[in-house]
Amino acid sequence: MNDLINQFLNNLLPIFLIAAAGYLISKWLGVNPRSISQITFNIFSPCLVFVLITKNELGNAQILEMMIFAAILIIVVGSITWLIGRALRLERRLLIAVVIAAMFMNAGNFGLPLTLFAFGELALAHASLFFVMSGIMTYSVGVVIASMGSNSLRNSLVGLFKIPAIYGVGLAFVFIQLDWSLPTPVDRSVTLLSNAAIPSMLIMLGMQLQKAQWNGYLRALTLVGTMRLLVAPLLAFGLSALFGMQGPARQAFILEAAMPTAVLTTILATEYDIEPAFITTAVLTTTLISPITLTPLLVFLSG
Repeated sequence: MNDLINQFLNNLLPIFLIAAAGYLISKWLGVNPRSISQITFNIFSPCLVFVLITKNELGNAQILEMMIFAAILIIVVGSITWLIGRALRLERRLLIAVVIAAMFMNAGNFGLPLTLFAFGELALAHASLFFVMSGIMTYSVGVVIASMGSNSLRNSLVGLFKIPAIYGVGLAFVFIQLDWSLPTPVDRSVTLLSNAAIPSMLIMLGMQLQKAQWNGYLRALTLVGTMRLLVAPLLAFGLSALFGMQGPARQAFILEAAMPTAVLTTILATEYDIEPAFITTAVLTTTLISPITLTPLLVFLSG
């Protein structure tokens, strides 16, 4: 019991306290989360990814392994959710919303800080690769599912090049291969910007949760919560055991798999009008429930 309490107090509670600050700022001062989101997405995140990969000197195999496993996990979770949703005879638009909410996890705002607090910078480096792949999948597979054919493949592919963190991975890969290092002034600037990523992500998480609302759909919400918080980490356990993942990579992979629904899914839902109120509620409920599943998971992964 002490382990559970300590894991919650030391790793999860700080996240919710900072997110609560963002929630209150949004509620009382009416601050728009979009500006913080744009700065974090376009500046802080790519710097964070670049610093984590280069400073921890991850090899080519480690980079590819994490990104491929993340893609496999997301596709498997989405496929299982689709089949169960069809069996439950969910209405078409609601089914699409459920699949998206179950597939895509909050690997950035929630997953990165929790990985850092629980397992340190090396695990965070692996988690950052998971985060990048989840973004790639959201802007490709997620867009295709949300639009269900109304969006062209070309537009989906173009959207991938709008994810700055991808360039962070690419540049880090080049620097590692050529054994380059940034000039000191640039290195210090990039490091400072990367340090701002985690706090801004947590503030943004709270600000975005302030927009959530309850709208029913108990069966659909139960399916999303079960797939996102229980089935996904179990699948990650299986994949990591099957392919022999060890140490910080395994910890990061399983923990990221267990994250609640990504806030980014609300953007897809709004853009393509696929039950945005439901997806916003799914983000809120899975986030609030997640400590119940994440706390024992942290204890297990720390053992």
